[in-house]
Amino acid sequence: MAETTDFGFEQVSPAEKTQRVRGVFESVAARYDVMNDLMSVGMHRLWKRFAVELAGVRPGARVLDIAGGTADMTRLFSDKAGPTGEVWLTDINGAMLAVGRDRMLDEGRAGPALQCDAERLPFPSGYFDVTCIAFGLRNVTRKENALAEMRRVLKPGGRAVVLEFSRIAAPLKPAYDWYSFNVLPRMGKLVAGDEASYRYLAESIRMHPDQETLRTLMETAGLERVEYFNLAGGLVAAHRGYKF
Repeated sequence: MAETTDFGFEQVSPAEKTQRVRGVFESVAARYDVMNDLMSVGMHRLWKRFAVELAGVRPGARVLDIAGGTADMTRLFSDKAGPTGEVWLTDINGAMLAVGRDRMLDEGRAGPALQCDAERLPFPSGYFDVTCIAFGLRNVTRKENALAEMRRVLKPGGRAVVLEFSRIAAPLKPAYDWYSFNVLPRMGKLVAGDEASYRYLAESIRMHPDQETLRTLMETAGLERVEYFNLAGGLVAAHRGYKF
C-alpha cells in the first residue's frame, strides 16, 4: 500500500503534502503576521516569548529557528543570544523566508537565513545549543524525522523546544471548533484573500498529535526529560526536551 499522510482532513501522498503545504504558505506569506495577530488577538506573541524563555538561551548561544518564517522567534532569540551569539533563521518555504529575512534586515539584524527542509537539516551534528520549531511541526510531512534532526544537531546538554497548537480543554472545545471552522476561514478570505488555506490550518491543528503523543514522539527521537506546558487551556503547548 502506498504511503500516505494527512493534509488537513485529507489523506495524500507525502510528496503531495509537501507541495500543497508550500502552496498554502506562498499564498499567505504577505499577510501571515496580520492574520496571526487577528486570529489569536495578539496572544501568539506571549506564547512565543514563553517558549523563548523555556529555551534558556544565554549570550553567545547558537540557536536554530526551524520553520522560522517571518522571524518572530529568530528576533526574540537574537535578543537573548546577543552580538556574540549565532541565530539561524530557516524555513522550507522561500516566500515565508523572504518576509522574515527582509524584516530582520529592516531592523538592522544581519543574522543568517537559509532555505532548508526540517527533515534534512544541512548542519553538522552537535552544533547548536538550542533548536526550536514554533507553529511549524504540524506542517512537516514526517514529524519523527524533523524531531530526530532537531536532536542530532544539538550539543550535549542542548534543548529542543516545540511550540505548537495542541488539544484544548474539553469545556472549551465546542466554542473553539465553531470559531475554527466558521470564523477563521472567513477571516482568511477577508484579510488574506484565501479561505481554503485557513481552513487547512484549522484542520491541521486537529490532526496534530496531542500533548502526550508529541512527548512520546520526542522521546522516541532520542530527546530526554521531555516535559510540556499548556498555554491558553491547552490550545497551545510548549514542549522541551534535552540531548544528553
